[in-house]
Amino acid sequence: MPKYLIQAKISHEGLKGTMAEGGSARHTAVKKAVTSMGGTLESFYYAFGENDIVGIAEMPSNAAMASFASNVALAGTVSAFATTPLLEPSEVDEAITLKVDYTPPQA
Repeated sequence: MPKYLIQAKISHEGLKGTMAEGGSARHTAVKKAVTSMGGTLESFYYAFGENDIVGIAEMPSNAAMASFASNVALAGTVSAFATTPLLEPSEVDEAITLKVDYTPPQA
């Protein structure tokens, strides 16, 4: 199954909810949502800096991850949400063996 890096910034409303429910409750809610899509939440962390939440999820497809991300964004509890597909080293090995018929623009 494809893996994704999840990065989110908590909105003002989301922070109020997190403060009321606690960080563990949010972790449980995210894990339940990922599982409901047929995925697995491998890691979940709160962070300082650019992102407030960082995690890694395994999802059955890009469509499942897109649905998860859309539903989280629509809830309004995050002000920014990004997913980054993660590649296994063997996938990079496969990618570098593929031939591309591409001609760059000429100056």
